[in-house]
Amino acid sequence: MLEFNVGMFVLSVVVILLTPGPTNTLLAAAGLERGARGAAPLLGFELAGYLIAITGWGLFLTTAQQHYPWLGTLVRLGASCYLAYIALKLWLATRSMAADARPKAIGPKALFFATLLNPKGLLFASAIFPAHAFDTPRIYLPAIALFVCLLLPIGFIWIKFGAALASGKLISPVKVQRVAAFAIAMFSVSIAWAAFH
Repeated sequence: MLEFNVGMFVLSVVVILLTPGPTNTLLAAAGLERGARGAAPLLGFELAGYLIAITGWGLFLTTAQQHYPWLGTLVRLGASCYLAYIALKLWLATRSMAADARPKAIGPKALFFATLLNPKGLLFASAIFPAHAFDTPRIYLPAIALFVCLLLPIGFIWIKFGAALASGKLISPVKVQRVAAFAIAMFSVSIAWAAFH
């Protein structure tokens, strides 16, 4: 029996992974440059970057909270503010990606480090992964397995998005960004509320 709310975890992970950010931008650029098949192997480097970042942040926060119990609340509030900032930034952005601007080659190293340093890693570790995931293997293992099962297809969606930019088959990026901004704003509020309850 899983010791966390699977539905809420899945929904949170999906919304955050679908949100534009440094990793997703690089995946889309790789799809634009190489096509879906050529860029697909980069998903392994995205996965490695997230696994290291999330686990590293999670272990650090678990240890630090033993001495500073308020740290978890502070980090969750910081994550909520970060999400609110991203939501506002997305809402205000009206320019779509320029399909005619060909990016430079996107390599595995660039994608790995962009993911490793992506603030979403801290967000996942501090506010999305279940409580006690990083000090209880029976919670961590199913949570990280679910995360992997969600990350790979969503990463591929970003690659396909870039490939669609190259082919001209694309829905309005402005509408996509506004829907994403609204969803992120809702998660920002829910994380802030959860920090105090």
